[in-house]
Amino acid sequence: MSTTSLVKGTALPASAPVPWSGLLALSTAAFTAVLTELLPAGLLPRMAPALGVSEARIGFLVTGYAVASFAAAIPLTALLRGLPRRPVLVGTLLGFALSNAVVALSSSYALTFAARLVAGCAGGTLWAMLAGCAARMVPAERRGRAIAVVLAGITLALSLGVPAGTALAGAVGWRTAFGVLAAVAVGLVGWTHARVPGFPGEAPHARVPLARVAALPGVPAVLSVTLFLLVGHQVMYTYVAPFAAHAGFGRTGLVLLLFGAATVVGIWITGVLVDRRPRAALLGALGLCAAVMPTLGLAAGVPGVLPVSVALWGLAFGGAPTLIQTALVDVSGPERADVATSLQTTVYNAGIAAGSLTGGVVLSGPGAGALPWTALPLIAVALTVVALNRRNAFPSGRHSS
Repeated sequence: MSTTSLVKGTALPASAPVPWSGLLALSTAAFTAVLTELLPAGLLPRMAPALGVSEARIGFLVTGYAVASFAAAIPLTALLRGLPRRPVLVGTLLGFALSNAVVALSSSYALTFAARLVAGCAGGTLWAMLAGCAARMVPAERRGRAIAVVLAGITLALSLGVPAGTALAGAVGWRTAFGVLAAVAVGLVGWTHARVPGFPGEAPHARVPLARVAALPGVPAVLSVTLFLLVGHQVMYTYVAPFAAHAGFGRTGLVLLLFGAATVVGIWITGVLVDRRPRAALLGALGLCAAVMPTLGLAAGVPGVLPVSVALWGLAFGGAPTLIQTALVDVSGPERADVATSLQTTVYNAGIAAGSLTGGVVLSGPGAGALPWTALPLIAVALTVVALNRRNAFPSGRHSS
């Protein structure tokens, strides 16, 4: 299998070898993006004195990244959709490298915040490209597994990367930790250039307007599932610490560790099922997420129920983003996946923000015990949309396009 055939878009035979090196490069890019986004959250006490601001303002470095990613995903993807994919990928990695290098060296909060906005713009562009690039690197029959490999970088960053990065900062200093991240991004430039095929951008005559991509059969359903699942998930996940305390389980670190480890298992199971039984896998994942919520609402205080329920929740949620994104690539087609995924990136971030806000309102009002009952109907809506959209959005088999 030659890179030339990939560039020209020739259909790949089912027997074509899996381009593991290229997929792992994209997965490492996802890992780097998540770690870049979230690392300041674990370094509030260390970064605040060095930059002369409060810990709350250091927290805004994460907020600024997320807002920039939210705002930039659609316009930057639309602006860059005609360019070859590999140079755009390299550009996003250089954006991460520049941002992290500036953070490592800066003593000015304003300059640091500006650098975080640059990283957020790079992140929004990167997330819109990863699934589409993965899908074009393999035959249609292996598309879901390729996307699962790439998105596993997110799970590994959350479960292992952020704790490891925080520990590294404690050992050698937070500036060195960001310097290491900058170096990783620079190394990824070479890896990406060597192993990720040079897919062309969209030709002017082939570009579908953004509104038409959003209206393609199945796309609205996939985006709505993304939104309702993320809002419901974040209602609980953002406030898992006060909920655990409410249930009389004070070891929040253990709860998060169980959730993170279970998501890794969920990603592995999804990789096995996504290309053979995508609909059943997604219905099972959402059904398990929904079933966990009343269990937490009714019996979280019973010994053993909270950790087991959280592990099952992580198992179910771990594979859901891969299943949903694979469905989006299928209904949009790999050639339009960048634009469709930019829409999903925006919806994803909107879901995170709305879920965190909703959970905060519930926590301040009815209290932590009401969180799972708030999350349940939202996840149930996502499950219902999947169940009702068998034809266009979530078929039993995989599309061959």
